[in-house]
Amino acid sequence: MSELSRDIVHTTLPHLLVHRARTSPDLVALREKVRGVWRRTTWQEYEQRVKIFAFGLARLGFRRGDRLAIAGEDTPEWLIADLAVQALGGVTVGIYPTNPWAELQYIVAHSQCRFVVCGDQEQVDKILDASSNGTGLPLVEKVIAVDMKGMRKYDDHRLISWEDVESFSAEADTADVDRAWTGALETITPEDICIIVYTSGTTGPPKGAQLRHRNLLHSAAAIVRTYGLTADTYSVLCYLPLCHVGERICSMTVHLCTGGTVSFAESIDTIDTNIREIGPTFFLGMPRVWEKHRLNALIRLNEARPYQKWLFGFLYGHIRRRLEPKLAAGRAPRAEGVLERLEYWGAHLLAFRAMKKHMGLDHSIVRICGGAPVSPETLLFFAVLGLPVYQVYGLTESGGITFLQHEKAWLPGGAGAPIEGVEYRLAEDGEILIRSPTVFHGYLFDEEATQKALSPDGWLSTGDVAERAGDNEIRIVDRKKAIIITSGGKNIAPSEIENALKESLFIREAIILGEQRHFVAALIQINMDSVGKWAQDKGLAYTNYRSLSQLPEVNELIARDVERVNKRFARVESVRKFVILSKELDHDDGELTATQKVKRAFIEKKYAEEIARIYGKEPA
Repeated sequence: MSELSRDIVHTTLPHLLVHRARTSPDLVALREKVRGVWRRTTWQEYEQRVKIFAFGLARLGFRRGDRLAIAGEDTPEWLIADLAVQALGGVTVGIYPTNPWAELQYIVAHSQCRFVVCGDQEQVDKILDASSNGTGLPLVEKVIAVDMKGMRKYDDHRLISWEDVESFSAEADTADVDRAWTGALETITPEDICIIVYTSGTTGPPKGAQLRHRNLLHSAAAIVRTYGLTADTYSVLCYLPLCHVGERICSMTVHLCTGGTVSFAESIDTIDTNIREIGPTFFLGMPRVWEKHRLNALIRLNEARPYQKWLFGFLYGHIRRRLEPKLAAGRAPRAEGVLERLEYWGAHLLAFRAMKKHMGLDHSIVRICGGAPVSPETLLFFAVLGLPVYQVYGLTESGGITFLQHEKAWLPGGAGAPIEGVEYRLAEDGEILIRSPTVFHGYLFDEEATQKALSPDGWLSTGDVAERAGDNEIRIVDRKKAIIITSGGKNIAPSEIENALKESLFIREAIILGEQRHFVAALIQINMDSVGKWAQDKGLAYTNYRSLSQLPEVNELIARDVERVNKRFARVESVRKFVILSKELDHDDGELTATQKVKRAFIEKKYAEEIARIYGKEPA
């Protein structure tokens, strides 16, 4: 924690911002690319912008306990608004920029937000649509637009620009602005609720999980201590939506704890380019991100020259055979001894370096994966490259990360050991229960759901089935609601089979079926890029995803991969039949959550015809 002690959990996020501005005013805190040039914001400038925006909000009537929603892509203004609201004793409600207006309406209305910050015209239009349809948004008083492009002629009395909010401080005496800032900070405490994160809603309407400063800082402080992060070793690319608790932990909480640098991706389409430009030292990825990195690397390798492919395969296979026994024993995948180090550096120079640089991870020190179990083959791939990925476990309701893998807790398929202060136990059905300072305050305006999740003595029911691994580690089996019970009474964790299928270069997504059925089946979404390249090499004609998915040769291609996966599982867990989906799963179509998780119940209902082709008239 460098100069900060364990007492960090007894402060607040805005107080940490002030600390950074005082102790390292000229160090770079934020970087944003503007017209091709990375614009830097120092810690002193960061605090000043938060102070100015907080003053403007207060002039607009924002008061302690009020809630403000933020809808927009990741930008410095997102974090500035977040910390300004917290400094005033308010609560920030993040909204995914991909949410349609109906979902935005539900969250803003349910949380009773009086203020909304919108990144651009697209998000403002959603607010206007939400205001004029259904029950509307009668409580919203001000809509603050960061980028006013395209909205100068909008006729809505609630609409105000970000610059107009900042201008309030320019019209006031500097001493008054400073006094207001200092006075506001004196009123906030670690026990204050500072953010509300709405769950992704895979099984119903999203619920607003209320988190305190203490919840977030306890989790972040443990990450900093475990990995020894400092201002010099913490550089992160902000690319996941900031309303996601994982990105909030990395780009705000851990950032404030370390005093490092956050760089913002330009857009979802430029992430690969930006990560190569930035070369972050710390990188958080969801399973889909790591799987995509691996698949893209292998696709690129397939396009290399024959001798390059041979050399990579030879070195990869050699190091893999050396690492597998270590990983099986729970040892960190590092080179030990002079000979192993020479082998690794030789492989790095001859074959791995270019691949790591292309992924933008050549400068990374810590790489973590959270959100769901990830394929063991994917983890092994990065370990062989010398980029071991630590699996972590946590959920929104537990304040982010509560279990961490590290060099002394590294069992294959595990999620690490509990961070300091976390107690856990397994219920009779295997559900993991957690009690710790990170556990949330409860769901906003939903006492019934809160009581289901939190016991009177503080135990959080996570909804995840887990197993003990090693001395003090856990292994996440699957979501409790996702466990399949076949008609023969066999319990099957679908994520293990799905992850195995997604190891294929040609399978992007897999949904395992079998609840109260006689056998296991799968709905499969092919990988458009890799299957398309394969089809071109075979001289097969297609025009789009739909036509590609319907080629009989593609069905045979996927069947071979399914058969390979089946050899790894017991007969009762083998995929007997599958159907290739005729379209790619999409959040806009309600098939995925904003965090790209599959909505299983919705999928099974929407693709009932495809499922009927598999099971016939067999009753579900």
